[in-house]
Amino acid sequence: MHARSALFDLYGDHLRARGARAPVAALVRLLAPLGVQPPAVRTAVSRMVRQGWLEPVRTDGQPGYALTTRARRRLDDAAVRIYRTDQAGDGSDAAPAAGGWDRHWHLCILREVPNARRREQLVSQLSFLGWAPLSDGAWVGLRNDTEVDQILAAEGIAADRFRAPVDNDAVAFARRVWKLDELGAAYDAWLVEATALVAKADGEVSDEQAFAVRSELVHEWRKFLFVDPGLPAELLPADWAGARAASFFDFHAARLSHAAGRFVDNCLTVH
Repeated sequence: MHARSALFDLYGDHLRARGARAPVAALVRLLAPLGVQPPAVRTAVSRMVRQGWLEPVRTDGQPGYALTTRARRRLDDAAVRIYRTDQAGDGSDAAPAAGGWDRHWHLCILREVPNARRREQLVSQLSFLGWAPLSDGAWVGLRNDTEVDQILAAEGIAADRFRAPVDNDAVAFARRVWKLDELGAAYDAWLVEATALVAKADGEVSDEQAFAVRSELVHEWRKFLFVDPGLPAELLPADWAGARAASFFDFHAARLSHAAGRFVDNCLTVH
């Protein structure tokens, strides 16, 4: 597990509901069970500060780092998508996603096609928001995300935005554009691996072990945020594999939540 990804998971899954800040020493203690070494933690923290995700603070008289407003907003949105059947799975009061689908496709047409490096960055960022490429210069999404405009502005890319009503081909279109057959197979494969993972935390386990297993479970599940746009049920295949996987994830994340949270609280109070 990379240190930067582990930090995002940690802040989003635990620290967001605990003041969204932690001393550096606590971050090191919390990532140790995940195999992340102290130098890697500090390097990742510095990188996240430069990228605008964390900001330095003093907490309990110690140097630490807190989520920025931008990071809080991103992780709040991510929590709604991660805990799909149990919004309180992370111990916070995450609210359901605002608004429903307006039965329109939202289109973004780039006025210029970025080079390979910028295109790769754009693909990663827009995919996280649930958008899918129709070509190198055209994207489609389910809602009018203002964050898309912010991403394009940060990348210096001009674009035109349109809104088009869906037609009778909506189900087939969504299946093709978001590659739902491949996504369903990925969910089934994840479910097999996740079943083996949570078996490590069956019976009597320590708080640290519960934290480590739950962290790995969340880490692997969070990867679906980059490939699953969160389509409404009317656009999904019957007996959708993503729904089965979500129920499994939420059950075991909740099962391990108390012990994992106890480990987090202990690490935060040690001086």
